[in-house]
Amino acid sequence: MPGWLLKILRFLITVLVPVVLTLTAVRAMLSPWYLEFEYRTPMFPDDYYGFTMGERLAYGRVAVEYLVNDAGIEFLGDLRFPEGQETPAPSCANMVDCTYMYNDRELEHMLDVKNVVQGALRVWIAAFILLVTFGFWAWKEEWLPDYLQAVRRGGLLTIILIGVILLLVVAAFGFIFVNFHRIFFAEGTWTFLYSDTLIRLFPQRFWRDTFFMVGGLSAALGWLVWFVLGRIQRRNNG
Repeated sequence: MPGWLLKILRFLITVLVPVVLTLTAVRAMLSPWYLEFEYRTPMFPDDYYGFTMGERLAYGRVAVEYLVNDAGIEFLGDLRFPEGQETPAPSCANMVDCTYMYNDRELEHMLDVKNVVQGALRVWIAAFILLVTFGFWAWKEEWLPDYLQAVRRGGLLTIILIGVILLLVVAAFGFIFVNFHRIFFAEGTWTFLYSDTLIRLFPQRFWRDTFFMVGGLSAALGWLVWFVLGRIQRRNNG
């Protein structure tokens, strides 16, 4: 294999590793266990408008399931509060039927979020397939040591990148949160009333903790890749 091609492949592999590891962490958060964990963390804010823990878990699971399934927006749009409940007055002011759980703006945002999530999951799968394909190629063409070294460097790169991001989150979470939304969503489509169901289920504390959970898990996976492959390389060289 030409040296220039090997350098390009090593670079691509190193860059792919943080993508795979970070999106693996994101996918792990899109699961019911994370809601169970997060809602039960100490001092997690109660819903001012009255959702119980059980209701938050039930409605939150449905919202997360929507993001990863193939259903249309009616999956959320047809949801109504149980009999005797309705959308709180501040949010209900602009709704025709206040028994619906989500208003039009919330549904529009959740559709946007689903598109972003589904796109990210497609990138995750494609990047993983590429890594596996490069690994098979490396084994077949006998450049496996170069492949493993590139993957190990990708683990280290993951730790560095996540470390920088987490420092920024600690220093200025609000700034990061706002600009994250400005990158992925149209202006004015992601701000809601405190009485809206999305805010009641997923207050800002939820997103701050999620940033740290995704970052922490990504960094841990990066360290595991770096450590395990280092051990393998030392054993082979020894």
